[in-house]
Amino acid sequence: MASHRLPAAVRAPLEGRTWRELGYVLTGLPLSVVYFCFAVALVSAGAGLLVTFLGIPVLAGALALCRGFGAVERARARGMLGLDVRAPLPARGRTGGALSWMGATLKSGASWRHLLYALLHMPWAVFSFSVAVALWGWGWGLFTYPLWQWVFPMYAGQAGLQLYGDDTHSLYLDSAFEIAFTSAVGLVFVLVGPWVLRGLVAVDRLMVSGLLGPSRLASRVTELESDRGVVVDTAAADLRRIERDLHDGAQARLVALAMDLGLAKDRLATDPQAAATMVDEAHGEVKLALQELRDLARGIHPAVLTDRGLDAALSAVSARCTVPVSVVVDLPARPAAAIEGIAYFTVSELLQNVSKHARARRAWVDVWRTDDRLMLQVRDDGVGGADPAAGRGLAGLADRLDAVDGVLAVDSPSGGPTTVTAELPWRA
Repeated sequence: MASHRLPAAVRAPLEGRTWRELGYVLTGLPLSVVYFCFAVALVSAGAGLLVTFLGIPVLAGALALCRGFGAVERARARGMLGLDVRAPLPARGRTGGALSWMGATLKSGASWRHLLYALLHMPWAVFSFSVAVALWGWGWGLFTYPLWQWVFPMYAGQAGLQLYGDDTHSLYLDSAFEIAFTSAVGLVFVLVGPWVLRGLVAVDRLMVSGLLGPSRLASRVTELESDRGVVVDTAAADLRRIERDLHDGAQARLVALAMDLGLAKDRLATDPQAAATMVDEAHGEVKLALQELRDLARGIHPAVLTDRGLDAALSAVSARCTVPVSVVVDLPARPAAAIEGIAYFTVSELLQNVSKHARARRAWVDVWRTDDRLMLQVRDDGVGGADPAAGRGLAGLADRLDAVDGVLAVDSPSGGPTTVTAELPWRA
């Protein structure tokens, strides 16, 4: 803990991050030389042989080898820099044959980006290696000069480190002041070195993430496929919930009602008073069944939301909350029906969490538009401690919002208060 009280500039030379970044730069040069040599040799051979059929497999093999180099670099960046870059999709042909694979490899943009990395990284690795070694070597060498200055008079036959010398004059760093000044200069290099190193590694981070990962289009396609899966799962879960509610609720009541009415019909001639009582009870069951069906329909899509919009619908939801809720909706117009529905159910579920778990005295709901985003915020003065990772409620809500390019942010320290902010795209 004491080390954390030191300024960052003093801690940096001794931090593990600095030494990992230095190791990344030092190992980068020999690896980049290997990448560069293989890439240039094989691509040149493949390009030269394109006049024959042999050039195509050689060129495809060169790009495949560059992909292998990229896998090594991603693993190195993950282990030493903490940079996790997903691998691009492999090149797969339509038929699965060798010719199909070669065609897919040659047409793959990721393969050519890996080749570009192999060509560009070598000159950059030479530069970063030279700067890092110079700063690190001179910095620690000069800083520790008082510890090894005795080597010169004992083994080299001179007073100290020679700063200047010719046939008539020479200057050695041998006095106490010169030794202390040399160590101070080395200390400056030692303190500055980690920050220069981080700047050099930042360029490596950009190159790895920009050239060795999937393209933006591929990432977006993967994200949309994942979101589609979430939407399908959510829709299936909602259908199962509706089916269960109908089967266990209104359907069971209607079955009992039909049986009661059948019994009343049978007794109508023999015992009219008992039949009237049974019809009266059946009338009560009809009312309960209708109420359950209204609640179920409200859970699917409330009529007040369609007719009057978010302000009225959220006011109705807040009235059913167990704590007083202040609702402020400031929207210039109504968003698209799909976005409006998601916003309604988001606030509804968050207010249910307030009723069940927050132990709050008050809650606040704010809805507004910022540029092209619809913002929702639900706050309460409860005990806090809400964590999306701890249960499926908030996590499922975050997945639903993510399916439409939305974001859910939860700020709920232990002891409260809790603020949950949801952001949805504005679609008129």
